[in-house]
Amino acid sequence: MKTHIYSYYSTLRLKTFLYFTEFILNLSFDKDIYPSVKDNSNMENYHCPSCGSTHTIKNGSTHNAKSKRLCKSCGRQFVINPEKKFISIETKLFIDKLLLERISLRGIVRVTGVSLAWLQNYVNNKFASISRQIKVSAKNKGRLVIECDEMWSFYITRKKYAFVRYIWLAIDRDTREIVGCYIGDRTRNSAHQLWDSIPAVYRQCAVAYTDFWDSYKKVIPSKRHRPVGKETGQTNHIERLNNTFRQRISRLVRKSLSFSKKLDNHIGAIWYFIHDYNAHLAMD
Repeated sequence: MKTHIYSYYSTLRLKTFLYFTEFILNLSFDKDIYPSVKDNSNMENYHCPSCGSTHTIKNGSTHNAKSKRLCKSCGRQFVINPEKKFISIETKLFIDKLLLERISLRGIVRVTGVSLAWLQNYVNNKFASISRQIKVSAKNKGRLVIECDEMWSFYITRKKYAFVRYIWLAIDRDTREIVGCYIGDRTRNSAHQLWDSIPAVYRQCAVAYTDFWDSYKKVIPSKRHRPVGKETGQTNHIERLNNTFRQRISRLVRKSLSFSKKLDNHIGAIWYFIHDYNAHLAMD
């Protein structure tokens, strides 16, 4: 009888031990009670925005308590779900093309989805790096004809002061290339700057057709200067180029809300278009 009772209690203690052990094991892996327990089967893989690798690790946090990660493949640090999105090279190239069309910066923001602050900073840096010198194909000395004219433009500062700037242009009548440019006032000094911007082969050999503005007479050698009226048709090509500028550069549209607020960007946008215009003529 005692042996039977002892065996019964031994079995009961064994069952109790097994039940308690099973309970403890289930409890230790309960993610609701212990969320720190890792479950590799449901772990989210964070992709590196540069190389696409999932081999990333935690790398501290930003000043506003956002988690950072470090890519072990390429070394890129990134934030999960960032407010400032990574701008791809393709988007930047697309923006470069849009800057050559008559579209405002806010229009580019709506099309590309970038922020206005980022775009303004990108435009400032891009226009500041644009060369202010004409690049044309090599010409041999001989019969050359250029047409010169000046075009009115304006920019308005943040204090709402408006300033007028004239765009002095010279083009090769045969190739349609822009061979000279200066942006300034409408004085003789600006005419000198235009003439100095023209390649030496044109200054030595070319016949220059202009309007009757007095500054041209005092700058261009009289033997090769031909002042004419618009009715003669001798300045049709440069007048058509002025129209192209106003159709393609939003900053030059009359009574436009896309005017420049900074002179450097005003000049940079014009030179950016000039280089692209000549580059396309060279490819044709």
